[in-house]
Amino acid sequence: MADQERLQAPLVLVSMPQVLDPFFHKTVILLVHHDEEGSLGFILNRPTQIKVGEILGGMEIGWQGDPATVAFFGGPVQPQLGSIVFGSDEVATGPTNASALLPGLAISQHVHDLAELAAEPPETFRLFLGYAGWGEGQLLEEILRNDWLTAPVDLALLREEQNDETWERVLRSLGVDPTNLPSWTPGEGGGPAN
Repeated sequence: MADQERLQAPLVLVSMPQVLDPFFHKTVILLVHHDEEGSLGFILNRPTQIKVGEILGGMEIGWQGDPATVAFFGGPVQPQLGSIVFGSDEVATGPTNASALLPGLAISQHVHDLAELAAEPPETFRLFLGYAGWGEGQLLEEILRNDWLTAPVDLALLREEQNDETWERVLRSLGVDPTNLPSWTPGEGGGPAN
């Protein structure tokens, strides 16, 4: 399918206002995998209150980064699973189990890599708890329904502080004024329910 071939990860997904699901309302997602069997990504603008040092301390891994660094809610699937997205150009030797996402950006789910990165954290470092997942054809259907805008990956999204304004900031960077978008509330007629 031509649409399937055009949707190439990695890319950024920006939810539209009609996406009312509390997990995905006003989210910005880094899509890291997409093929005919399904898709996987991480929500970039949902910081948790859980400090990375606390998580790693429970795993007996020392965190040498900023003590205020928090983990991010990556999505509702397998919230007990941690994934690290990091700037690979910023790491001297590079974790052995990591996979490249883009030039200068890599991902890993291996504890050994996490320990190595924790000892000397790169500037671009995100620990995601859980992930967002879509089954076969589901994401493409949602995009065709206009639930998501797609955009190229901007590495600044992984370096900057994320907050409630991130969604609006990303839309504006794409030339979309969020105040001009229609909005729906649950139970309202005329808008999708999720």
